[in-house]
Amino acid sequence: MKQLMSGNEAIARGAYEAGVKVAAAYPGTPSTEILENIVEYKDDIYCEWAPNEKVATEVAIGASIAGVRSLSAMKHVGLNVAADPIFTYSYLGVNAGYVLITADDPSMHSSQNEQDNRYYAKFAKIPMIEPSDSQESKEFLDEAFRISEQYDTPVLYRVTTRVCHSKSMVELGERKEVGFKKYERNIPKYVATPANAKVAHVRVEKRLKDLEEYANTSPLNKVEYNKNTKVGIVTASIAYQYAREVFGDNASYLKLGFTYPLPMKLIKEFASKFETVYVVEELEPFMEEQMKAAGVSCIGKELIPNMYELNPDIIAKALLNKEAETKTVDAKVVGRPPVLCPGCPHRGFFYTMSKRKNTVVTSDIGCYTLGGLPPINAIDTCICMGAGFSAGMGMAKAFEVSGRDTKVFGVVGDSTFFHSGITGAIDIVYNKGKMVPVVLDNRITGMTGHQENPGTGKTLMGEDAIQIDPVDVLKAVGYKTVKVVDPCDLKAMDEVVLEAENSAEPYAIVTRRPCVLIKGLPPFKTKCIVNKDKCKKCKMCLKVGCPAIYFKDGTSYIDQSMCLGCEVCMQVCKFDAIEKVGE
Repeated sequence: MKQLMSGNEAIARGAYEAGVKVAAAYPGTPSTEILENIVEYKDDIYCEWAPNEKVATEVAIGASIAGVRSLSAMKHVGLNVAADPIFTYSYLGVNAGYVLITADDPSMHSSQNEQDNRYYAKFAKIPMIEPSDSQESKEFLDEAFRISEQYDTPVLYRVTTRVCHSKSMVELGERKEVGFKKYERNIPKYVATPANAKVAHVRVEKRLKDLEEYANTSPLNKVEYNKNTKVGIVTASIAYQYAREVFGDNASYLKLGFTYPLPMKLIKEFASKFETVYVVEELEPFMEEQMKAAGVSCIGKELIPNMYELNPDIIAKALLNKEAETKTVDAKVVGRPPVLCPGCPHRGFFYTMSKRKNTVVTSDIGCYTLGGLPPINAIDTCICMGAGFSAGMGMAKAFEVSGRDTKVFGVVGDSTFFHSGITGAIDIVYNKGKMVPVVLDNRITGMTGHQENPGTGKTLMGEDAIQIDPVDVLKAVGYKTVKVVDPCDLKAMDEVVLEAENSAEPYAIVTRRPCVLIKGLPPFKTKCIVNKDKCKKCKMCLKVGCPAIYFKDGTSYIDQSMCLGCEVCMQVCKFDAIEKVGE
């Protein structure tokens, strides 16, 4: 039976068919839907949203050691968080198969960088597999687990945004019950003391040589020879689809699915047959630099850019100096800059902070990063998850030693607080940081599409769970005062921020109001409307940055199809020109 699937859906199906028993992840675009689809097979696979990617990886590693096939999934920057355990597990080796799925994001559609995680395979000395479409996303996963068990190694399974989210037909198979590997205590193998690790490193280097030999004959690497062509293309992942679209039968292809260690013998044999060899790959010259080091004459990043996603047009211009033959649609795309949603609970907090004259706001990765955009412009930094607290601590200490009287407010969301904010909060109180940690608690993991987290009271598998309150955690680690405030109550928000600025004791804030998009929440009772007779055309209402409010023909309007009645704009208007509908 065939079914239309995205790459993420196909990976979930592949996990089911490969006999996976445990899957763990932290949500992050473009990988989120992998676990959201694996949960459809919860009768056969235990799955969880872990607090962060390191925990997810360690849960899956523990399951692998205990004897069941397991996987963890994350976006590319998540592997930075999970790097510690994966580097060590490379040395230890597996019991049952273990695969780490990394979803890279070329062009940074929803990310703070576009790092190329293929280098993690080389750095950690583990094999890497890269599918190029949904069918391969499913079927390559079974081979990944076979390789993991045969060569006693974790496997890096790299996909990209286009592979994750594009849909194509997938041939479905049956679940393969691989059973349980017997667990036996093995201290030299699983206890990473320096003495054991020295012996393990020798095994790892031999394993790499064995894996390269295997790569030269791997069924995941395919040669497509076309007659009467002088051009050969070495490519992998989604770049293969682009190259095939541009060159068609006017080139021959070595399409690699097993991309580390590279099958250098196969590459050399392929390259020897052509006058010109192109290496078509997204982002960094990962394959190209290894090929050139091995003496293979090839052309790559001299012509093909190493930034952003590739597409057929970019490849055609770079290698053929012409436009790609693509179909165009005569339609204009309406620009939609990113913005906090109408009714977003974060708006009140950031509007409050935008009025402070001597404060710095260190923010984090999430919906609330949008608090740095016009017209609010309320945040000073955004680095990575957890750094809203930790970077704020560093800035506060720097201001203190330099004699600058500036108060720092560090911001994280509720899911990020559990991900990597707690340690920063501890650092602040332990090292006497003169700053205020703020948890923007909208009761869900918002940015990635409303996944459960330790604060929601539900697990990924739909079971009731203990609901962990950031307030209790902050109090437990030493904050004398933890104020909970509705961020849409601007007067209360102002009072709490002022009190926090003047506090000499450890002081934390939790803004609490649910995301307006959570399913099942009762709507606001009434919407807001502009009274044209009272409107003074001062445009103060526009400063809250609500997309439902606009200025036209010399006056303000509120789009009733967008307004959710949060009343932030009512509180901002000094002339009472914004009223509730019907009042």
